[in-house]
Amino acid sequence: MADILYTYKNQVYANITNQCNCRCTFCIRSHEDGVGDAETLWHKKDPTVDEIKQAMDSFDFTGFQELVFCGYGEPTCALDTLIEAARYAKETFGLAIRVNTNGLANLQYGENIVPRLAKVIDTISISLNAPDAEAYSKVSRPRFDHAFEGLLDFTAKCKELIPHVKLTVVDVLAPEDIKASQELAKSLGVDLRIRKYS
Repeated sequence: MADILYTYKNQVYANITNQCNCRCTFCIRSHEDGVGDAETLWHKKDPTVDEIKQAMDSFDFTGFQELVFCGYGEPTCALDTLIEAARYAKETFGLAIRVNTNGLANLQYGENIVPRLAKVIDTISISLNAPDAEAYSKVSRPRFDHAFEGLLDFTAKCKELIPHVKLTVVDVLAPEDIKASQELAKSLGVDLRIRKYS
């Protein structure tokens, strides 16, 4: 069975699904079976809520203040599981909750799911990947038409309801693209984090 909880750079992560609605060109899962102390993050089948709760009950959260939902899939592709597992982590262990996402959940479900997320998460980190629709489509290879516009709309909706919202890009972008991404984030009223490509 794949690791459900794993640690990387002094943070603890929850790997709840291998489903994803993008095929990003830089995705680490194309190169490695695991990250941090995880032996493998490839599930034979996605874990159930009970299996995730059992993994949490067995984990020593001493020294950790936050649980990050991020693994070898897009966590919002397992939305019901994500919400129930996040609620359990908050109520049982007093953890703050962050979700790392591609921001396409509203397109995935055909409705605004942000109010559901806002009930259980404190921070959402959305992978922008590029400052315009054409470049975004090339690098992220999303399953949906108008994905870039959907991501921006999702970000705006998150800004209304979730305490901490940030967009991210990877540092392999050209300086002018990073600057354009910063300006785009500023126009949405959120911060931009530049992630180091590893």
